[in-house]
Amino acid sequence: MASVTSLASTVDQRIADALSAALPEAGPASPLLRRSDRADFQANGLLALAKQLKGNPRELATRVVTSLPADDVIKEVEVSGPGFLNITVTDRAIIETLAARAADARLGVPHQPDPGTTVIDYAQPNVAKEMHVGHLRSAVIGAAMVEILEFTGEKVIRRHHIGDWGTQFGMLIQYLIEHPHELDHKGAATSGEEAMSSLNRLYKASRTLFDSDPEFKARARDRVVDLQAGDKETLALWQRFVDESKIYFYSVFNQLDMEIRDPDIVGESGYNDMLEETCRILEESGVAVRSEGALCVFFDDVKGPDGNKVPLIVKKSNGGYGYAATDLSAIRDRVRNLSATTLLYVVDARQSLHFKMVFETARRAGWLNDEVHAVQLAFGTVLGKDGKPFKTREGETVRLVDLLDEAVERATAVVREKAKDLSEDEIADRGKQVGIGAVKYADLSTSAARDYKFDLDQMVSLNGDTSVYIQYAYARIQSILRKAGTTKPAAHPDLELAPAERALGLHVDQFGEVLAEVASAYEPHKLAAYLYQLASHFTTFYDQCHVLSDENPAELVENRLFLCDITARTLHQGLALLGIRSPERL
Repeated sequence: MASVTSLASTVDQRIADALSAALPEAGPASPLLRRSDRADFQANGLLALAKQLKGNPRELATRVVTSLPADDVIKEVEVSGPGFLNITVTDRAIIETLAARAADARLGVPHQPDPGTTVIDYAQPNVAKEMHVGHLRSAVIGAAMVEILEFTGEKVIRRHHIGDWGTQFGMLIQYLIEHPHELDHKGAATSGEEAMSSLNRLYKASRTLFDSDPEFKARARDRVVDLQAGDKETLALWQRFVDESKIYFYSVFNQLDMEIRDPDIVGESGYNDMLEETCRILEESGVAVRSEGALCVFFDDVKGPDGNKVPLIVKKSNGGYGYAATDLSAIRDRVRNLSATTLLYVVDARQSLHFKMVFETARRAGWLNDEVHAVQLAFGTVLGKDGKPFKTREGETVRLVDLLDEAVERATAVVREKAKDLSEDEIADRGKQVGIGAVKYADLSTSAARDYKFDLDQMVSLNGDTSVYIQYAYARIQSILRKAGTTKPAAHPDLELAPAERALGLHVDQFGEVLAEVASAYEPHKLAAYLYQLASHFTTFYDQCHVLSDENPAELVENRLFLCDITARTLHQGLALLGIRSPERL
């Protein structure tokens, strides 16, 4: 079905046409329309226009109002203050626009007119290492942006740049060669916890030996050379570590209610064959130069405390490759082989300088340009309630699985307290949906660039800006629709709307515009804010407008059920784009 024009767009066009008719000498001019608490919309464009035309803004505004044709969209326009236009739309326009949205499976949200291909780099755990709270944000923010971009029509290619290469593997592989049963399991399958337990035990044992036994350290370093040279036995053992880690990764991502697909995992090792060519191209083109034996790229605006330029080291003086060589090779691959028009990196803000230098290097090399650009969606740190980096009482980094387990446990307790007709299995299922949703929402409702405090008590609260509040609003609507029985939602444009009905309807109508803004600016927190406001509007509507009252005429009941239904569908779709479930009963 064709997309639905929002009321804001319709009103904006009406005012723009009136501006052109009343003030042809001004040429094309924007009404500068925005939502207003004084009316439905306010147009502020006449103030700037009056300056340009050297006229009185109130007089010009009056001429524009006179030029507005009578129709079923604009009910009233008031000239206010120095020349603002306060605009009220008709109740009919609200309900007819929502009815058009309701008739479409996508709620009338358009696909972007000129979609491209975005390669999104997110959820990047390290092989043979446990995932901790620091891995949460890249996964949650990245997964939400994948859903949002795909919904708007963008072709999205996922990439999980896992840490699966480096000197530590020489230590691990050599230890496994000398202790061949350390990764053995009873039976063919193993759980994520078992896999991580084996990897942790092996990592600690190999590290202890590496630090205490010079001969083992020498053998481990030789093993790194074998790995980089492609020795078959060494690569086979390296693959065991990768496979074992994937069992663990998938178990954690499954707990996060997130799908990670095997073909999308292309770690550091995936670009090994490109590293030398990347360095050669950079050196031959003059983008990189030799400095003290290392291959470096210098920047005028990147300097150390001593005032000297700090380079991006692509190849070390000992012949080893830095992270920059891998990241630049990944850019080449994603542009050349995946035909990316946008490279989106969901990476910790503390790596911003590195990526700034990598992107600039890629631009100088011609791999990024006006048609292909790279963006870092930088995110802040997860803090404890004390405002300091989130640690355990013993001062260790919090394991991600422990954090998720506790969130589900807290949420299950909240669901059990509220549950009226749910079985124990249903309570456990809802507890998972609410707990994981609470963790995701707390992350996504904060601007990605900001740090945020991890407070489970607040996250699973039924009050305030939480996913539980939004989920509860959705479940309440489902309860209303069930109680309505054979009475079905139906739009009745002829009815007069109460203030709470108007406010709810106007907010529902903003969904597509919000999504467009979120997708273009990579700001999922604005979708979270929209959904919380929508749930709040519904709560006010529910308190002020009885839906199933016997005293209401049938048309009024159907119309209010219609408002309930489209609100629920919008909440459901919005939460799904954030990776959050919408339980039918809570």
